[in-house]
Amino acid sequence: MPIRVLVVDDSAFMRKLIIEIIQADPELEVAGYARNGKDALEKLERLEVDVVTLDVEMPVMNGLETLEHIMKTKPLPVVMVSSQTRKGSETTMKALALGAVDFIAKPSGQPTGAHDFDVIAAEVTQKVRLAATAKIQVEEPRVRPVVSKPPVLPTFDRPATKVADKLVIIGSSTGGPKALEGVFSSIPANLPAGIVVVQHMPKDFTRSFAERLDSLFPFPVKEAANGDLVENGKVLIAPGDYHLVINNDRRVQLNQDERVMFLRPAIDVTMENLPSIYGKKILGVILTGMGRDGAKGMAGIKQAGGITIAQDRATSTIYSMPRVVAEEGNADYILPLDMIGKTITDLISAMR
Repeated sequence: MPIRVLVVDDSAFMRKLIIEIIQADPELEVAGYARNGKDALEKLERLEVDVVTLDVEMPVMNGLETLEHIMKTKPLPVVMVSSQTRKGSETTMKALALGAVDFIAKPSGQPTGAHDFDVIAAEVTQKVRLAATAKIQVEEPRVRPVVSKPPVLPTFDRPATKVADKLVIIGSSTGGPKALEGVFSSIPANLPAGIVVVQHMPKDFTRSFAERLDSLFPFPVKEAANGDLVENGKVLIAPGDYHLVINNDRRVQLNQDERVMFLRPAIDVTMENLPSIYGKKILGVILTGMGRDGAKGMAGIKQAGGITIAQDRATSTIYSMPRVVAEEGNADYILPLDMIGKTITDLISAMR
């Protein structure tokens, strides 16, 4: 059975482009199209749909409003279609936090040749197919009101130096932005370790991603730049289209060397030399995502005496990257998402 897709976009050009791409793939089928969110919700009531491609900016009902309604009433895999603008990237980060599986960046201009079209088509078909396999995490409705308190996070003595001698390296891909918010919610402001995140995400979006995380949590989060120092209690996000490496001075070096498994940034590139810098004082974490990026790096961390954590199947949007780490015997802990942040905190606290 082909994957049935509802295409939602107020741009006639983008609707036509996405519909043509889907129709050209024998594994995909256009279930219908809509010009705005209100139109989409009406179509969803009467059509059989497996995946929705959803424009961010639309009249009548925008992408975020539509996504919220879908997730509350008829949870489906949704791939956002976003403009490569600051506003578009900020809204896309909110959409991923609300439960969108992934996003596609609109071309800055109309495709001018066969190569441009092929590149766009490959991204659309890959992300739609992947979304169809995603596990949508739906919060269970509570039977009765529950009064809950936020977790009481531990406090640590301020380290004598701000330069981190312990490192948490986190790799994630599809489903990662929302998963990272879950992890960070259980990490205290003054964790005595540096944190580096490699999230598969294109350029122009990682800055908005870092700024969103910085606004949500009590520790600083920024998109990494050349020369940034890896500091205790600070999070650095690898920028899109750059590999991130940490040098002997514990500073960031960015490069645009060849893609690894078609990826830049690649998790393995960042992890590869960490044991030579931090020895055993590394905690490697692989969250949800497609492929096997991070598997080689996690093997190296474990071999060097560091600690490794892989997200479990039940809470992963896509259980591929963490599955490879687990199956190859390189996960010291295989944990549900809501236990990973606390475990990081406990392990770093105990690390000597």
